[in-house]
Formats: sequence, C-alpha cells, structure tokens
Amino acid sequence: MSSLRQRTLWRVMLLLLAGSGLLALYNYHDSRHEITEVYDAHLAQNARLLQGVMSLPVQEAHRQALYQAFDEALGKAGRHRVGHPYERKLAFQVWDDQAKLLVHTPSAPTFATPPSAPGFSDLTLQGQRWRSFVLPVPEKHWLIWVGERNEVRFDLIERIVRHTLMPFLLGSLALALLVWVGVGWGLRPLQNMARIIRGRHAESLEPLQLVPLPKELEPMQAAINRLLAQIDALLRREHRFIADAAHEMRTPLAILRLHAQNAQAASSEAERDKALGYLMGAVDRLARVVNQLLTLARLEPRLAQRNWAEVDLAQLVTETLAELTPWILERGQEPSLDITEGADYHMVSDAGALGIALQNLVTNAVDHSPPGGHIRVSLRREARVLVLDVADEGPGIAAAELERVFERFYSKDAPNGAGLGLSIVSTVVSRLGGQVQLRNLAPHGLCARLRLEVDDS
Repeated sequence: MSSLRQRTLWRVMLLLLAGSGLLALYNYHDSRHEITEVYDAHLAQNARLLQGVMSLPVQEAHRQALYQAFDEALGKAGRHRVGHPYERKLAFQVWDDQAKLLVHTPSAPTFATPPSAPGFSDLTLQGQRWRSFVLPVPEKHWLIWVGERNEVRFDLIERIVRHTLMPFLLGSLALALLVWVGVGWGLRPLQNMARIIRGRHAESLEPLQLVPLPKELEPMQAAINRLLAQIDALLRREHRFIADAAHEMRTPLAILRLHAQNAQAASSEAERDKALGYLMGAVDRLARVVNQLLTLARLEPRLAQRNWAEVDLAQLVTETLAELTPWILERGQEPSLDITEGADYHMVSDAGALGIALQNLVTNAVDHSPPGGHIRVSLRREARVLVLDVADEGPGIAAAELERVFERFYSKDAPNGAGLGLSIVSTVVSRLGGQVQLRNLAPHGLCARLRLEVDDS
C-alpha cells in the first residue's frame, strides 16, 4: 500500500492533467476555428483588393502591360530580402469569360478548368492541399481565385500548441512539486499523531490529547481513545477476575486438601464417610464459586455492550422459574409464581442480564430456605415501575448486614455460598437503571425486590 501522500498526489495530478488536457483540447479546437476564420477573411479580402486593382480605369492597350507588371512583381515573392517565406504559399489567378488566364502568381496551382462554385472550398492540386476562395465578377466577366496552402494555417496552429504545451508541462512539474509539499504540510498533524503513538509505551493506555488537532483527525483521536478505554476496561476486568478467583478459591482448595487428608487418615468407615461428605460439600461450593465467577466475567462485557431490546418481563420470569422448578423441587422446596393480570409488562432492557439476575435471586432464596420451604415469586406494575419480588422462608439477615450482602464474596451464614449472587444482581440492576432492595419478613424470611422503570414514550 502506497503512502497517503503518494495516493493523494497521484490523484490530484491525474485530475489536474485530465482537466488541463480537456481545456487544452478545447483551446486547440477553438484556436483552429478562430485561425481558420481569420485566414478565410484574409482570402476574401485579398480577392476584393485584387478586384479593385484590376478594375482601375486603364486603357485596353495598357492592360497587358499591367498584367505583365503583376506577373513580374509576384514572381519575386519569397525571394526578395524584404518579404516572408509564406508569400510563395499564397496564390491567386484571374480568368476572363473565355477561361483565358489573365494574371496569376507563379506559385498558383494549375487548373484544368477554372473553378465554377463561388465561395470557400478545400482543394487538392498537384499533391498540395489548398484553402481557396472564388469570387465571380459578372460585370467584368472575370473569375478571381485566391488560395492558400493549408500548411500555413497548420504551421501556425502547431506553433501555438507547441508554445502553449511547453509552459504547461513545466508548470505541471512545478505544480506537482508544490502539491507534494502542500500535501506533506497538510498531513503533518497525522504524522505527528503516528509518531506520538509509536513513541508510547506498550502498557500506556492513557487517552491521546493532541492539541491543536485538525477537525478531520478529531474522530480518529476519539476512536483511538474509545479503543484505549475499552482495552483498559477489559484489562481491569481480567485483573479483577484473576484477583477474585485467586482470593475466593484459595480457601476452598485448602479445605478440599484437608478433607482429603482426613479421608485418607480415617481409622473407620464412619470417619471416612464423614470426611468424604465434607469433601463433596467443599467440591460443590468450589463449583458454585467457579460458575458465579464465570457468570460475572461474561456479564460485565455484556452490560457494557448495552444489547437492549423489547422484553416481556412476565414471559421472562415465567420461563426462568420454569427452568429452575425441577432443581427447586429436588431440593425439597416449593416454588410459586404470582403475576398480576391486566398490566403491561413490556419494557426495553437486556433480557439475558435480567434472566441472570432472576436466577441468582431464586438460587439465593433456595440456598437460605429450609427443606419444605416456600419460594414465592411475584410480579406487578405500579404506574411506570415494574416490581419483582422473590421471597424465601429462611432466617433473614440482620439489619446491620442488609447492605453488606451486596459486596463481592461476602456470604452471611451460608457455608456453601460464594458471596457473588447478590453482587451479580446489584451489578445487573444498577446497569439497567433499576433498584434492588432487601427486607426481612415476619416471622422469618427475606424478600428481594427489583424495581425497574418503564419508558412509555
């Protein structure tokens, strides 16, 4: 790929050459037409002058002497030191009504018969091309022919074109140099930007702040800064994920090792079964931590992309609870769903993120409810707000802990919990512009409430 300067220069020069070539072609045709008009006028004028000279009142006895004087004078055309070479390329002839040649120039071509058509015409005689003008003089019974060889005109046109073309070529070279310098000067801000980017450290993700900056480069700088911000956010998520995983998995791995050692060191079948039971519980907790860490890692970039579309929240809640019902029943608990009829539950949001938040709320309720407990999910609309409640029959949360449970890896009274479920819910709801609230129920239990505003415009 050639440089931007070369691409611009070649295109500008091609356009200039094409435009100049068209103008030169137009000027050539226009000049040729105007030169032809001027020379034709001279031919007609010479014919009129010749008619006037020959119509002078001269006695018939002296007329032959006049014709002879004409021949002698015109015979010196082109050879006299005061004259022009083109004189021999101009010619005229005069015939009487008997086709007798009265007077002519030595350079005049030979006609088999005098021309009869008056006016201008192009002829080829004795291998020479002539532009001629025929003027009949009826009152004198004369026929005047004035001619000019075409190379006179073509030579003039060629000289004009040659004298015009050379300055044009030299001017084009000078213009190309000026355009090259001008394009380089115009691209200097882009070159400065490229130099600054090349000079930056590989780990430097600070936004570019180039001033002054041409308006044409502002979108490029903005795009680069957006890309740097996205890369920075991605790296932060990766670092946070690695730190979270290392922080949360260190203890479960240590517990797994301890339970495995206990199983190996057991002196009886009962002790071994007890240690294996603890081992299975630790494996389940570690699996839950890994799953929620992966969910959190997938969720953050999804929320950043803002993949919003129209969502029927009632249908989404119904489908999500239906998927979780077999698992809830296996845990020995009973789910229920109550959706207030007659309301419109459509909204513009991220269906996938809402599904993840609802799954975590229901899973959290199941984890904190005793066997035989009731998991109640309800949905209603209050003016422009959709209210989703997920209630359990667990022990609830102390008032001082209600806000802390939204922190990452904070798990209160849940030995198998990872401390990420409510954190994921809080992240989703805040990104979607909603609110999540927790309140204890009487005599026991906890209700998690999502409030999602609907835009009816």
